Amino acid sequence: MKTMERKKSAMRRPAKRKNVGVYRGAREPKSEEKRDENALRFAALGGLEEIGRNMMFLEYKDEIIIIDLGLQFPEEETPGIDYIIPDISYLEKKKESIKGIVITHAHLDHIGAAPYLMERLGNPLIYTTELTKEIMKRRHDEFLHAPRLNFKIVKSGEILTIGEYFSAEFFDVQHNIPDTVGLVIGTPVGNILHPGEYKLDRTKNGKSKTLDTFKEIGKKNILAMLQDSTGATKPGYSIPEETVVENIETIFKEAPGRIVVGTFASLLDRLYEIIKVAEKMGKVVATSGFSMKTNVQIAQNLGYMKIGKGVMINLEDIEKYDDKKIVILCTGAQGEPDASLMRIGNGEHRHVRTKPGDTFIFSSSVIPGNERSVQTLKDNLSRQGAIIHTSETMDIHSSGHAPQEEIKEVVKIINPKFFIPIHGYYFMRATNIGLAIQSGVKKENAILVDNGDIIEFTKTEAKITGERVPASSVFVDGLGVGDIGEVVLRDRRTLAEEGMIVVIASINRKTGKVIKNPDIISRGFIYLKENKELLDEIRRRVRMIIGRVPHYQDVDVDYIKSLIKDQVAEFLYNKTNRRPMVLPVIIEI
Repeated sequence: MKTMERKKSAMRRPAKRKNVGVYRGAREPKSEEKRDENALRFAALGGLEEIGRNMMFLEYKDEIIIIDLGLQFPEEETPGIDYIIPDISYLEKKKESIKGIVITHAHLDHIGAAPYLMERLGNPLIYTTELTKEIMKRRHDEFLHAPRLNFKIVKSGEILTIGEYFSAEFFDVQHNIPDTVGLVIGTPVGNILHPGEYKLDRTKNGKSKTLDTFKEIGKKNILAMLQDSTGATKPGYSIPEETVVENIETIFKEAPGRIVVGTFASLLDRLYEIIKVAEKMGKVVATSGFSMKTNVQIAQNLGYMKIGKGVMINLEDIEKYDDKKIVILCTGAQGEPDASLMRIGNGEHRHVRTKPGDTFIFSSSVIPGNERSVQTLKDNLSRQGAIIHTSETMDIHSSGHAPQEEIKEVVKIINPKFFIPIHGYYFMRATNIGLAIQSGVKKENAILVDNGDIIEFTKTEAKITGERVPASSVFVDGLGVGDIGEVVLRDRRTLAEEGMIVVIASINRKTGKVIKNPDIISRGFIYLKENKELLDEIRRRVRMIIGRVPHYQDVDVDYIKSLIKDQVAEFLYNKTNRRPMVLPVIIEI
């Protein structure tokens, strides 16, 4: 019981506190201070307390630009939820002021909320690269009633004016999907650097195109740097993509049969390298998973993947080829229940059945929280005779996020006056603050804020105003957007953790007496046949509660239900130390 209680308490997030001294290097405003009309305002609506839901904006006078429109995938404590998206109520009221949206790259945690939010934002112009545009359009087509998106294609080195007060200079960075960009945003108070999500992918001779780009940006007198924190807790340097490809090539050479590679559908750089290795060895490649197949097709159409004729085949045709010639690219390396890899592991895939000697490559790191499902998947595959390779045993995955030494290297080159860590949990961002200070940023100029907090920048100062804009989670559940609130989620968590018990009482409408013994239904709480004494006591208490109600005809039925609910719940907790959901049903006869 104690172990279970610890597990349940660990699943519940601590309550968030407002403006309670969690900021480093910025003072809170005095109450008599007024908003500086000549200051640049910055706030994030997501991404500063979680992995995903990345969205932020800059505001100067009556103009706003937005950076990214991401979603967050559901967690254990959001049962039944499809996605989590940002709260845009602040921007919705000011949609006439929005001059454009800049999208840094095509991962769902940066583009996934667009179909739900664009119309409410006034459907402004989207500034992004060609590949990102096509992936956004393909996803948007699935939403039949969403407005047609308007794009302005940008290229590395291009400087565009956005509105009267803003400009954006775009530059390429190495991530793990092509066409990822960072940007230097020109504002009336100074240059703001949003480097995107990047790594310094060095070649064997130590060269890095991304690092060379940052050396040029370091000459631009950067006022503030917004630095991704996803890799801030990881020591050292990135594993070179060359090393990953060499190790995958070694596995391909040694594989006795078919090869199945599990990774993210959006890791297009990695997918292309794998396809090139397969082509070099005379193998054919099939994709399993709609999103992966779609992304590869888009990359081919735009010329990002140049694949020889006959290399890509349909999945249903794999039986026409010798096993040693087959490579299958799959979604589901995180153990997602409906993804291709899990269906293969469970023997439920339409076209692929695991054979002894099949080689499975998990070419992605495990996202925290997915460890158990991934372990189950590996166990299932192993029981069927599969050979498994993971990033734990061999360097077959390189994160697209700069680790500690690379962050410090870039911060030293940029030498920003102010440093704001973004994209990550609080601990990641706090660690990133430490990296910045080690790299020469003054402690008082390293600023740590949460979603919704406003920072005001002038040419010489950055301060947290104490004002907050709405930045809560908005839940997408089926066709509903925002109609699932914390009360519903709490009920779902209760049902998942404690179960429910339904108490059905039939009452004579005239006399107010219980006609027969109340019926009791239990789901996920107790097994009725083994708990007769407990059930008899519940029935006795229900009869007693109803019997004590004077002048039954004058009493609201909902009042009686609340009495039954509260008193039965209290009794059950005292007896079992558990809190099932109690649902009273009154039938008047």
